[in-house]
Amino acid sequence: MSDAHSFSAESDDLAAAFARCFRGGDGERVLGHLRRITIDRRAAPDCSDAELRHLEGQRHLAAYIAQLVARGQLGGAS
Repeated sequence: MSDAHSFSAESDDLAAAFARCFRGGDGERVLGHLRRITIDRRAAPDCSDAELRHLEGQRHLAAYIAQLVARGQLGGAS
């Protein structure tokens, strides 16, 4: 098995695991909460560079989680 194929299978398994973890009402509620406190949050105009970088890191992680969940759901994760 090639490294690229192995990585793809591992990545698909991970996406399926995320889809299982966040399925159902509780999962949707948690993802919604993460979205509200990260992606939908607006930084104040006078926020520091460090605050902005921190928020952008949070946004990136929340978006990554949502992307894995969506990919796992499209892959037919049960």
